[in-house]
Amino acid sequence: MSTITGGAFGAGKAGAPFDPIQYVKKPQVILRAVSLIFSIVVFGCISSGGWFAHNCVMNNDDNACGYGTGIGVLAFLLCLGFLIVDALFENLSSVQHRKYAVLADLGISGLWTFLWFVGFCYLTDAWRKTDSKIHGRDNVQAAIAFSFFSIFTWGGLTFLAVRRYRLGAQEAFASGYDQDPNASSPYSSFPGSDTGDPYQQPPFSQQKETPDYQQPTY
Repeated sequence: MSTITGGAFGAGKAGAPFDPIQYVKKPQVILRAVSLIFSIVVFGCISSGGWFAHNCVMNNDDNACGYGTGIGVLAFLLCLGFLIVDALFENLSSVQHRKYAVLADLGISGLWTFLWFVGFCYLTDAWRKTDSKIHGRDNVQAAIAFSFFSIFTWGGLTFLAVRRYRLGAQEAFASGYDQDPNASSPYSSFPGSDTGDPYQQPPFSQQKETPDYQQPTY
């Protein structure tokens, strides 16, 4: 398991002190806080004004109220959980742990973008079939409107998670193939090769000259 020395997946080095100012400036933290507020509005409005005499006011479809409340409460809990993960992210010393956190963010954000889209369509269709003079009209309309807004906030979280994952993958690829320019070559050059003469022969390449032959005297 590799450790982080220079930062990975869009975060700095592990072990850096927590900076609350930089934390609240992160785009994913801002979007997550907005998504958390939207989820409170959705399940709060449905819980307080979506039911009348134990029946859902949206076309008497209890599933519509239950769906809106369910995804709102779960979205609230997920936002709280990932806000904690965002705060602890830079203290994760393992690249694999950071990768798992980003992948979890990517998968859940993408899923909830889809669920909010389904919820908006479902609530809108149920409200369309409901008498406009029914009890809790403003609460239901507010829940539908913030369901629509949540599609974009969770879609933004999905986009940021994809970008962080790609950034981490590029950093891992680059670190795996970068070579140290100061590393010495395992092969030493011939002596004198640094003189700049490309035609200089290596040692022992020159043969010993044969002496002139002299005829023996008798």
